[in-house]
Amino acid sequence: MNRLIALLLSLLMLLGGCNVSSGDPDVTQSVTTTETQTELESFTEADTDTDTIAITFIETVTVESEVETETTEPHTHDADPYEGMSAAEFYADYSPACCYADSRYRTKHYFMSGSIDEQDQCPTVTADQPTADGMLVRNTSCIYEDRGNTYCILDADGDIVNRVYKGGAYVVLEEVAACVFAFGEIPANYSTSKKTKPTASPWGEYLRLNHSKFSGSTTKYPYEPELPNISGCGGDLTYYEMDIGTTGTDCDPGYDITDYNNGTYITRGAARIVYTVYDQNGDMIIDPNEKYLFYTYNHYNDFQEYLNYEGGWGEMFGNITGGGTLSSKTHYSPTPYVPTAREDFYTE
Repeated sequence: MNRLIALLLSLLMLLGGCNVSSGDPDVTQSVTTTETQTELESFTEADTDTDTIAITFIETVTVESEVETETTEPHTHDADPYEGMSAAEFYADYSPACCYADSRYRTKHYFMSGSIDEQDQCPTVTADQPTADGMLVRNTSCIYEDRGNTYCILDADGDIVNRVYKGGAYVVLEEVAACVFAFGEIPANYSTSKKTKPTASPWGEYLRLNHSKFSGSTTKYPYEPELPNISGCGGDLTYYEMDIGTTGTDCDPGYDITDYNNGTYITRGAARIVYTVYDQNGDMIIDPNEKYLFYTYNHYNDFQEYLNYEGGWGEMFGNITGGGTLSSKTHYSPTPYVPTAREDFYTE
């Protein structure tokens, strides 16, 4: 049984992007993450019968995890509910996906899974962000359901307030950030090219662009603050970047104040998510305590860290914060990254 628990842990590390542990239904276990790839290869889906797994991470030297699981009946669809449906019909009475299966069918037809509300430049920051030792707190718990395919977004009180689904399509900052942090991959409606046009994509006005690797070099771009352990400054972590479509780009006069995607062409604007992907060995980062995700809406001049809960955005740091001139290579004054405390938010 202990080997089964550890094997399930390793499988979900790969599927869900976090170190996890699992036990029998209605049993709480504490497991150290030490299983090898060789042992993982012998694991099959038949080895587990749990459909809902709640994962909370405890920050220790050995990175132990405590998890409580219970058997629940997953949402299912007997048939594709969107077969033959036009985009006009689908979006006429829109609501977000209700479950992972629903999200999969939507992606098959290039339909959205998450909110399609307009995204403002500034992130929405909750008024009651937890603090500890004079620092904002970053949530260390990662709660997955549906065998690692559903990620539960918590609020500042540790309650589940939203969900994102692996392989789903998302455009609003909170959901895109959670999706990337949870699964280590871009949403389905993102193109890996920065030149794809809406008219050439089945996602149309919901197309978003991924700009690939982020150098983070403060030698080439001295107005940019140094992100934690970034390879561009000699660190061990490789960062990538991707667009966030906003309703304006007035924070950077180099970009017109216009829609990101009007269905015909894209104005990329100045808003990006910048996030870790690989370590110095080229391995994908799976421990949530080693991941970083930041938001910048003034083209890398200033950043805020995603704190892994709804409305959880870190203290602003960077060039404009420090009194520098926007994107100037002669008059710059970036303030350093603002560290955070770490706590498990999840409340059952």
